Amino acid sequence: MKKILLIEDEISIAELERDYLELSGFEVEIAGDGTVGLERALKEDFDLFVLDLMLPGVDGFEICRRIRETKNTPVIMVSAKKEDIDKIRGLGLGADDYITKPFSPGEMVARVKAHLARYERLISSGAPANDVIEIRGLKIDKTARRVWVNGEEKNFTTKEFDLLSFLAQNPNHVYTKEELFSKIWDMESIGDIATVTVHIKKIREKIEFNTAKPQYIETIWGVGYRFKV
Repeated sequence: MKKILLIEDEISIAELERDYLELSGFEVEIAGDGTVGLERALKEDFDLFVLDLMLPGVDGFEICRRIRETKNTPVIMVSAKKEDIDKIRGLGLGADDYITKPFSPGEMVARVKAHLARYERLISSGAPANDVIEIRGLKIDKTARRVWVNGEEKNFTTKEFDLLSFLAQNPNHVYTKEELFSKIWDMESIGDIATVTVHIKKIREKIEFNTAKPQYIETIWGVGYRFKV
């Protein structure tokens, strides 16, 4: 049974939508404000989100943006606003559809079914999934070359990303600075291994909560570095 999260602060509307969706065979959960909705959307597994735009706590735009950082789950945005700019912004943030209130519950059900069917076709089409490493709040998308720390995206230079990815995909292996320089910069280290130290420092500043006590990249004194898991 497909599971849907309705993030809607008007409870009467949410309950009506839930009733129609449940009659159509869906399991439905309701979150009555943006803060709770965002937390559940990021932590729990749902097959589709129905997201109101105007919400207490966190608005629909921000929720959609945060969902899209980590998930491809279909998002249907709902709003009483009829302005094109809101629709454009919502779709630009990754929403799959935008419905303007008032609408019939039957229309909602039809759109939910259509987007779930489309998503099923997409994931079953054989398209390869992104190569992603996830360790204790750190997410490294090797395919898209993007990094998130506890849901917040961090910007990395090419070599910073290459170095972090290499260490993360070879956990608990201790590498000397010379080895890392040779593997990442594709050349023999000739008195230039200080660049490894500089890059490790910059990476730690972006991913570590406390750079003095790193939880990811550990210094092995007199030897080099290793990624801890």
